[in-house]
Amino acid sequence: MLRFLSWNVNGVRSALKKDLATIIKSNEYDAIMMQEIKADVMPQLLGSKYYSYMFPAQKKGYSGVMSLVKQKPINYIKGIGIEEFDNEGRVQALEYDKYFLVNVYFPSSRRDLSRLDYKVRFNDALLPFLKQLREKKPVVLTGDFNVAHTEDDIARPKENDGNAGFTKQEREWFDNLLKSGYVDTFRLFKQGNGHYSWWLWAFDVRERNIGWRIDYFVVSKELEKNVKGAEILKEVNGSDHAPVVVELAI
Repeated sequence: MLRFLSWNVNGVRSALKKDLATIIKSNEYDAIMMQEIKADVMPQLLGSKYYSYMFPAQKKGYSGVMSLVKQKPINYIKGIGIEEFDNEGRVQALEYDKYFLVNVYFPSSRRDLSRLDYKVRFNDALLPFLKQLREKKPVVLTGDFNVAHTEDDIARPKENDGNAGFTKQEREWFDNLLKSGYVDTFRLFKQGNGHYSWWLWAFDVRERNIGWRIDYFVVSKELEKNVKGAEILKEVNGSDHAPVVVELAI
């Protein structure tokens, strides 16, 4: 059984001062996939029991993804081959014998929607990249998607309709991803609302669970039967996001 964890750490150095260090030391996870690491130098603790792969943004203190894995991949891919996206360190793919593990930090469309067009173009460019991988073997896709897919994935859908992370364009892209042969693993086990992975820092909204589910593990359809569990670790501290976990029998 493989157990994977994914977490937007909102700065890897600050997260290490809280629960990230405990997660790494626990040796419980076969892969720890992180987004928004905001670093270009590997903190010393990372990699103690893992192979470490970092893909930082060119801009310091911004974006970036990192993966810690127990098993060394047979191939490692940084980026999707498009400079305007790869400069921001948003995608890394690790190839194993039976699957690809893909770690993605999707762009935010921003509160004023000034980056909605950028995000749409990124999303549209990611699909053929995933298709190319999937032609070789199944795909496990994870990360901060920066979108609440359905009304069940957000505490206040009516108030947020059309806002960043809940626009028609972003939600339709997620629809298209699933229609192309992918499965939202969390929804295999839990339905309805109240299950969130991100909350604003202010106003005690996390304690009141006024949140969004924007962090996902999505697998290609051929792996659906291999998914044995999925959860959100709401009690973990260190970021405005909670880690998400999936268990796979591969």
